[in-house]
Amino acid sequence: MIHPTALVDPTARLADDVEVGPFSVIGPYVTIGAGSVIGPHVVIKGPTVLGERTRIFQFASVGEDCQDKKYAGEPTRLVMGDDNVIREGVTLHRGTVQDRSETTIGSRNLFMAYVHVGHDCVIGNDCILANQVTLAGHVTLGNHAILGGLSAVHQFCHFGDHAMAGGGSIITKDTPAFVMINGNPAEARGLNLVGLKRRGFSREAIAALTTAYKLVYRQGLTVEQAVSDMRSRFDLPEVVQFADSIERSTRGIVR
Repeated sequence: MIHPTALVDPTARLADDVEVGPFSVIGPYVTIGAGSVIGPHVVIKGPTVLGERTRIFQFASVGEDCQDKKYAGEPTRLVMGDDNVIREGVTLHRGTVQDRSETTIGSRNLFMAYVHVGHDCVIGNDCILANQVTLAGHVTLGNHAILGGLSAVHQFCHFGDHAMAGGGSIITKDTPAFVMINGNPAEARGLNLVGLKRRGFSREAIAALTTAYKLVYRQGLTVEQAVSDMRSRFDLPEVVQFADSIERSTRGIVR
């Protein structure tokens, strides 16, 4: 299952059925779960943990030292869940000791060609990052987040669950859950209604979120007033999640 031209460090731990393509390099302290397929010309550097059924295409670089100038060779980590797809030319960097010492990626994510994930990012589950999306260091993506091609996210930004960014967006503020944004700089364009319907959200939840969104973006209220108003009107978990994602913002939300 390992091509004779591939180089696998003796300290790497690969499940018995892992496939490694021609000219790939698996470095020290790399762990790869069962059912994974590593294509040709892939470089994986540790300490890195890849879950089961990971699929990595040619010329990807996974677990490399980060580009932060403060990084001094510390043994930081990259940890990924199961069923992730990493397409051509993707770069995923390990963390820094100045933050969590770890870049953390959940399960069932799709990283399209030439995506970059910087140091100390935290990515949830079921996210889609289209071609050439760039995440600076310390970025957090929630579950089911979608970033259109050529989008860039500023360091320390939070991008909420079920949020979506149109292609080419430049994101310098936090994006609340369920919100759709676009532009340079990115601005709120409404709720991600198509995504919510596709994922089976109820009509009641979507109607409540629509009202909550209008309180934040259409009524001329302060953010604090809008959140207080929506909490007093609704006790649905989706609205609570929307309000929580706004209140957690440290950079201010996209307006």
